[in-house]
Amino acid sequence: MYQVIARKYRPQNFAELIGQEHVRTTIENAITQQRIAHGYIFSGQRGTGKTTVARILARCLNCVQGPTTMPCGVCSSCLEIAAGNSPDVIEIDAASNRGINEMRELRENVRYRPARDRYKVFIVDEAHQITSEAFNALLKTLEEPPEWAVFILCTTEAHKIPTTIASRCQQFSFRSVDFAEVMKRMEEICAKEGIEADPEALSVLAQAGEGSVRDSLSALDQAIACCGAKLDAAEVRGLLGMFSLDSLGEVTRALVEQDSRRMLDLVMELERNGRNLQHFCRELARYFRNLLVVKVAGANTRLVAASEREQARLAEVAAGFSEEDLTRYLALTLDLFKDLQFSLQPRLHLEIGLLRLIQASKLVPIEEALASLEGGGNPAPRKTSPTPPPAPVAKSAPQFAPQPVSKPAPSAQPSTAQHDWRERLHSVLLELGMQFTADAVEHSEVVESNNELRFTAPEEFALAMNEKDILKAVQKVAGRPMRIKITLGIPNTVELAKTAKPPDDVTERALAHPEVRRFQETFPDAQVRVVRNLKE
Repeated sequence: MYQVIARKYRPQNFAELIGQEHVRTTIENAITQQRIAHGYIFSGQRGTGKTTVARILARCLNCVQGPTTMPCGVCSSCLEIAAGNSPDVIEIDAASNRGINEMRELRENVRYRPARDRYKVFIVDEAHQITSEAFNALLKTLEEPPEWAVFILCTTEAHKIPTTIASRCQQFSFRSVDFAEVMKRMEEICAKEGIEADPEALSVLAQAGEGSVRDSLSALDQAIACCGAKLDAAEVRGLLGMFSLDSLGEVTRALVEQDSRRMLDLVMELERNGRNLQHFCRELARYFRNLLVVKVAGANTRLVAASEREQARLAEVAAGFSEEDLTRYLALTLDLFKDLQFSLQPRLHLEIGLLRLIQASKLVPIEEALASLEGGGNPAPRKTSPTPPPAPVAKSAPQFAPQPVSKPAPSAQPSTAQHDWRERLHSVLLELGMQFTADAVEHSEVVESNNELRFTAPEEFALAMNEKDILKAVQKVAGRPMRIKITLGIPNTVELAKTAKPPDDVTERALAHPEVRRFQETFPDAQVRVVRNLKE
């Protein structure tokens, strides 16, 4: 009967284990020094060797030559553990045996000595699914087990193991297996099986596993069943539903050429061919991530799970973009992927998301726009974002803070009381050293009603409208406790204009400065609201 590759080539000793050197070294030293613990927790993602190491440990403990770090593999104990029918190595699937009755039965079983071997080993898979009551039933046994009992709890969700259990066990965290090690392992297996596979095909299979050896070997088994003795990268991608660099590169080519039509055609082709749009978006996010990493770390980096040929192609594409571009594209694609998970119109969302990438590549950084003021011209559109130069600082002109214009809203005529409240609070806040809160109050509408002050502040002052600071100033001005209510919105700009102080000499000089005028020409909807002389 056929045995799948993942089981056929399952490691039978520590020498055959790939990755997890930290686990291997610690356990081998413990066996050599006869410091064997009675409880272990093996945690980590699926397919990284948790149950495999648990079985290897059981063989090391119960081999006739043991305890040893190199079990013989030929004695009855080694053979039965490998076959899964040893009477003294009990494997429990906690997903289906998670209740208190099963744990009580296990606790009773622990009391009896091994039938033949040196240790009675209990391997509990998916241990995080055991109920709280069942863990409590097991607690005392784990704390003071008989000398012949060893518990190994395997889990993908270590945070669900109660602290009372974890504190009584040695914990080992299994890591994702390195991409190169998975590739090497599959090359060895293909050579033994007589399978011809080029590095690109094996790279696709290793990427499909995402650090899980078992998942990669399962994908290899599936590819052999589909393609036969010769694995073709294109066929393997089609089998696993993965996208090639060529198909993902259509997006970056459209970005370089600012071709919105190509983006829409790409979505149409994906839907026509029955491809999963959400899966495409996930692959696109990974593609932009790899481009960004290659841009930062260079080609042939271990941070990217790809063959050398694929990394060279990624480096070639990444050279046409800046880090700022790729960071922006990655952030937009991740947002798009999140939206697609709940979208009732995935094609529409994907089309809008890809067009948004086109528009994002046309954006000019604010530093670049400000730098253009020095030359007196407007910033030109760009296809890629070079590293932005630092924004110039005007040394001779007073500093100013541009704020966007708020559209005026209809309101009642201004009252002298409102003006008095705003001015008095502004002065008190300045005395208290609360400059930002004072500026926010100065640009807010203040209305007194029934022992309550209502502030309507522009949204750009949201962080500065500190309720605790304003209450302190109100108490000092009014001399009595008053309630306050802060609302973010559009204040009555007509009133603010009528009650504002007339422009002084500093303000007039600042507004007349050539750079300020060029700024206002570049940003016609902006308005200078506050001018402060930093020399004072």
